[in-house]
Amino acid sequence: MRISDILRVKGGQVVTVEPDASIERLLAVLAEHGIGAAVVSRDGSVVDGIVSERDVVRALAARGAAVLTEPVSAIATAQVRTVSPEAQLEDVERLMTERRFRHVPVVVDGALRGVVSIGDVVKNRIGELEDERSTLAGYITGERV
Repeated sequence: MRISDILRVKGGQVVTVEPDASIERLLAVLAEHGIGAAVVSRDGSVVDGIVSERDVVRALAARGAAVLTEPVSAIATAQVRTVSPEAQLEDVERLMTERRFRHVPVVVDGALRGVVSIGDVVKNRIGELEDERSTLAGYITGERV
C-alpha cells in the first residue's frame, strides 16, 4: 500500500499556520480542526516546519505561559522529514516508529499535498485486520467473502 491510498480515503486537506502566528493562535487552530499538529508554511504550499501539541507542552514546561505570545517558529521543527504519495506505507510506519513522528507531510515537487498521521496509519491497519477477520470467518463457515 502507498501513502496515496491513505490520502485517497482521508483527503488532501492540510491545516497550515504561518511562522509568525502566535502559539496561542496555533492552539486555537489545532482545537478548531481537532488535530494534533499543523504544518508551518508561509504560503500554504511550501513546508517551512511542523509544530505539534507536544512541542507546545514542552515549551510551556520550559518557559512558562509567556511562550503563548511567541511565534510558532520559536518552537516548530524546521528540519521536516516529508514523504511522497508513492512512498510505501510500511516505510512510513517504520519512519514514524523509529523517529517518533506522529505526523508526516506529503509533498509533490516541493508542494504540500497532505499529511499522514499515526491515527491514519492505525485506522488503515484496523481496516486491514477487520477485512482479514471477515475473510477468515468466511472460510471457516464456508461462506467465502
